[in-house]
Amino acid sequence: MSNHLAVATATATLQRILQRAVQRDVDGARVTTVRPDGSSGSIPETGVNLYLYHIKRNPALTNQDTPNFQRRGDMTRRRQAAIDLFYVVSFYGNDGDLEPQRLLGSVVQTLEDQLVLSADTIRATIADPTFTYLADSDLAEQVEQIRSEFISVSTDELSKIWSVFFQTPYALSLVYKVTVIIIESDIAGRSALPVRDRILGSTVFPKQPIITQVVAVGGKNQPIFSNSILSIRGQHLSGVLTQIRIGELEITPQVINNGELRLPLSLIETDQLRAGVQSLQVIHLQAPPVPPRNGSRSSRRGSTATTNGSTPARVPQVESNVAPFVLRPTIDAVTVLDLDGFDEEPRSGTLSISLNLAIAPGQRIVVMMNECNPNSNNPIGYLFTAPPITRATATVSIPIREVKPGEYLVRVQIDGAESILSVDDNPDSPTFEQYIQPKVAIN
Repeated sequence: MSNHLAVATATATLQRILQRAVQRDVDGARVTTVRPDGSSGSIPETGVNLYLYHIKRNPALTNQDTPNFQRRGDMTRRRQAAIDLFYVVSFYGNDGDLEPQRLLGSVVQTLEDQLVLSADTIRATIADPTFTYLADSDLAEQVEQIRSEFISVSTDELSKIWSVFFQTPYALSLVYKVTVIIIESDIAGRSALPVRDRILGSTVFPKQPIITQVVAVGGKNQPIFSNSILSIRGQHLSGVLTQIRIGELEITPQVINNGELRLPLSLIETDQLRAGVQSLQVIHLQAPPVPPRNGSRSSRRGSTATTNGSTPARVPQVESNVAPFVLRPTIDAVTVLDLDGFDEEPRSGTLSISLNLAIAPGQRIVVMMNECNPNSNNPIGYLFTAPPITRATATVSIPIREVKPGEYLVRVQIDGAESILSVDDNPDSPTFEQYIQPKVAIN
């Protein structure tokens, strides 16, 4: 999801892509982004003008803008607008040398070669010193793909664009659509405290290992943490050599039966685990793999064996279906930094949250704060999204704004995997069977 700079970033990225192409194909050509009527005086003598003239709501993602509400009408997530951008691309130059037509060919070829505006291309644009005003753009973190598409319009439609919008003589031009840009609201949503109970199931081919369920040994309603023991249940799970694949790791389970495998996640170093939805497969190797240097864990997908000291050959293997499980993070510490505000004023600042698992670049981080005030009939809650991170880290900083002073219970979501709140199990405590930790004071 992107902020208010998304549209300008998309335009600047297109301009940058086209500038590299046209200056290579036509000497002295440049790409501008001004009104084609020449009112700004910046239309190039030789070059291409890229002008955003129309925006439409994306029909495929229209319902994505429908907000989720809680019982009292509070939004549980930020609103989003999915839009398509329509550009008039016009061409200028010496008609005797066919410069407009050569530029047209260059643009069509470039945008066909580069249909998708990749995250790397967008990041390069944001980092370009020409576009310093885009430094805070987060369009490169958008999950949905951004594509350019040539739109075939009739002569009548093109005539209306020039005569109604620009009221200037026609120039050779094309229409392109860029889809889809998702702009997220800046207003934080609110999330209630979690329900304290939950459930799951599935099937595949016989003879091949089949996973029907991945749960914690404590039961299917128990959350899974980095120190949990996984119970992988299904059929035909035991093989000649059985391994479990989680992401890019392959690990030998501790307990192997035909209907159940057990794997303590403590066998895996925490810096190799990531919070969120994990993919898990059971692998039956047909021959023993080369022993890994650091114990019973392979660090790369697929196993290899060597024959007579020759080049390693891939070991035949049978794979199960892919089953998901959610690995929840645990908050180790919460610190408040750079807090602004006095007396009863709302506070703004930064929460520094340390987790037991590292967070990878590209993972979405959300912090939820719920007022811890037993005397309040309507405790307030806040939801804030962390800015994108550029390297793996177990400590994340999340800006908070307009927070009422008080004590708050804190939860973190990493790609939807939510940390758990501690419950007071002391019968003599005034907060018995209430959520009590982790907590932070906003003073």
